Amino acid sequence: MLHELGVEFYKLGHQVVVVTPGMPDQSCLLCVEHIEGVEVWFFRAGKIRGCGYLKRAINETLISFRAIRAIRNGGKDTGFDLCINYSPTIFFCGLARYFKSKGAFVYLVLRDFFPQWIIDEGIIKEKSLAAMFFRFFERKNYLVSDRIALQSPANEVVFSSICNIETRKLTVLYNWTDPERVTDFGYGKQVIESFLLDGKIIFFYGGNIGHAQDMENIMRLARRMRSFPRAHFLLVGQGDEYQLVQDRCQAWTLDNVTLLPSVSQEQYISILTQVDVGLFSLSCNHRAHNFPGKLLGYMVEGLPIIGSVNPGNDVIDLINDSGAGLVSINGDDDCFYSNAIAILSDSEKREEMGIKSRQLMIDVFAVSTAVGKILEDVSMGRFL
Repeated sequence: MLHELGVEFYKLGHQVVVVTPGMPDQSCLLCVEHIEGVEVWFFRAGKIRGCGYLKRAINETLISFRAIRAIRNGGKDTGFDLCINYSPTIFFCGLARYFKSKGAFVYLVLRDFFPQWIIDEGIIKEKSLAAMFFRFFERKNYLVSDRIALQSPANEVVFSSICNIETRKLTVLYNWTDPERVTDFGYGKQVIESFLLDGKIIFFYGGNIGHAQDMENIMRLARRMRSFPRAHFLLVGQGDEYQLVQDRCQAWTLDNVTLLPSVSQEQYISILTQVDVGLFSLSCNHRAHNFPGKLLGYMVEGLPIIGSVNPGNDVIDLINDSGAGLVSINGDDDCFYSNAIAILSDSEKREEMGIKSRQLMIDVFAVSTAVGKILEDVSMGRFL
């Protein structure tokens, strides 16, 4: 998403720099690449995936420090007009403050309420030291921001109930994607052939495989779908519930599930061209109302969407009312199952939903719309 956003700004004539964590063992503190006109600064940083909660927390806490050190060391100590800070992570607040001190307008693209969701999941307690630590950085993230862009209107109420921050800072910015991306079909076809999935109706899940997604929810659906030989679940990604998925596949003898680790963005997009249904899940414990970024990839390829999410999430009405798919409330396993059967058994319904899925993306989630909204918010925000 950030790559597509950067490219769109570049197309409009802006000079764009993306600052992002690199590898722990990269040769220099700051490595610079140019990708489709966008200058990318990779700063040396510790691992933040697949390394355990404590190590990840330490490495993320240091992320702004390491970024600023690398920028200064690399002779890139310059100013920007606009700093778009994508959260999570909450720990770029220090870097955002650094850029703000040099004149930048800080625009926070807030996608998850962290640490609220891990409190809701019971991973940490509301009054714990960990929660207090994360809340400290969360609040710094909000205070340094000139505008805070929530991902749906329903989140305004949730945000106000969690945070004592000026509501005049708030705006709504939907997720975005590029509807005209170029795709290579080769890798996706290789996956289908390698796992003998040709002729199957493939329910595809791609992205983070973690607590926030409640992968147990998807595994229960896969277990109930074993009686339909044409249905197959292809899950691609990484996260703290990857092992849970492996364990369920083994314990429940789920020969209708194929689990693959993370792939490159190009490979991921290629896989999307070969599957039939886009699948997603969100934990029923979430207070925030997320619109998962993976849905945009599904929409670009014109996939019908099936999902199961937390109560009150406005993605339910958005998908169902547009005819782009069928979304139910997590916990209603019978409805999730019935929706899956309805999509599996009716090829005309899948095709019709797929057409409406792509149209929804064009109407609401095009990257050009997002850039226009950001520039409008920045213009208005300078007078707040």
